[in-house]
Amino acid sequence: MCCTGFLKVMMFIFNGAIFLAGAAILGVGIWVTVDSDSLLGLVDKVVELPEDVFQLNYVGYVLIGVGAVLLIIGFLGCCGAIKESKCMLLTFFSLVLIIFIIEVAGGVVLFVFNDEVDQIFDSIENEVRTDIQKNYGNENDMTQVWNTTMEQFQCCGYKNYTDFEGSPFNNAGDRYPSPCCDGTGPCTSNAARTANIKGCFVKLLELLEENSAIIAGVALGIAALEIAAMVVSMVLYCNAGKKGK
Repeated sequence: MCCTGFLKVMMFIFNGAIFLAGAAILGVGIWVTVDSDSLLGLVDKVVELPEDVFQLNYVGYVLIGVGAVLLIIGFLGCCGAIKESKCMLLTFFSLVLIIFIIEVAGGVVLFVFNDEVDQIFDSIENEVRTDIQKNYGNENDMTQVWNTTMEQFQCCGYKNYTDFEGSPFNNAGDRYPSPCCDGTGPCTSNAARTANIKGCFVKLLELLEENSAIIAGVALGIAALEIAAMVVSMVLYCNAGKKGK
């Protein structure tokens, strides 16, 4: 009985964490979906890109779905442990197992097709630069998204300042966006060349690389939490069955 009580507490803690994580992911998904000035909004403003690229626009909806599923799992786990419901515990175990398998499969796919993913991003560079040179300074929404992105990430263009050469903004006065220069004066071609601010895509990759250990640690932590939750739920499931006898 003491062991069962301890497992119930552990189950409640595990699923409380899952429930809170689901709420956080759901909130981020809603924010990404609603906030048109976020980095993902940039993709929606860029035209003439490969169709695969526009799948990035659905990241917000995916996060909302994942968050909602985690909320349900957390609820099932907590209620199943408290009420010792075999149905809830088995449903919880099955859902967590399915998610765990999907996560493992997704990790394997990303590892195996890493080069293909890099090629997809490399292939869109010309299309993005073409759109910048055509619309930056002319289309307000697109210009605002780029400005917000460059200010937040302290980057310049997709690759560098040359992305803006020939754009309406550049043609209007031989100027470049202020984030492309270090100084407070006019951002001329010489100033932008001297500053040599990195492109936003490079900045994004560097950000991911710098935090790769944290990302890996979080992923391993989530996997360990899921495994522990499955083990505890199955033990409670078996004990509930014995208790019923």
